[in-house]
Amino acid sequence: MYKIYTVSDTFKLPPEHFADNLEEVAASVLQRKYEGTIDKELGVAVAVFNIKDISDGVIFPGDPATHHSVKFDILTFMPTVEEVVAGEVSELVEFGAFVRIGPMEGLVHVSQIANDFLSFDKKIPAFASKKTGKNLKKGDAVFAKISTVSMKKTVKDSKIALTMKPEGLGKPEWISAASKAARKTSGASGTGKSRTRR
Repeated sequence: MYKIYTVSDTFKLPPEHFADNLEEVAASVLQRKYEGTIDKELGVAVAVFNIKDISDGVIFPGDPATHHSVKFDILTFMPTVEEVVAGEVSELVEFGAFVRIGPMEGLVHVSQIANDFLSFDKKIPAFASKKTGKNLKKGDAVFAKISTVSMKKTVKDSKIALTMKPEGLGKPEWISAASKAARKTSGASGTGKSRTRR
């Protein structure tokens, strides 16, 4: 889930940037400091923007830079258990598929890709079902549900487990095909004539 927070902090303006635009320098410094980092309460910092309320600079003895307090908005991404997310398959391995969701990747274990038996073809590479014809390959758009989340100090070390087995998840064409099949079934079951006994 994406959220926007307003944050207060300070930044340092080196003398070589005194003639530069203060907001642009503040944005550059704060973007380097925050973007891509993880706060366990807020999530992954995706973007810093809307720099505002920059104070006058304060100089400390022995430091030629000026120090400013500032407020800014930060866009964060915090994956939550049971959340349904849209993503793209970024990599396939024998044990499952990695799916890019926003700034992070989650793993869909092979047992959680679909309600079919899927075999892995290294040559393509792709997961495929001989029974239903379903297949999954790199670049496919998918819907998945977050099963577990383990947020660490870095994005690389954090772990997200996903599932696509529940109805209404997986590739859009799987969902569309399941919906058509359900309509056919309900239509067929509703064609019989009813009789009333007297």
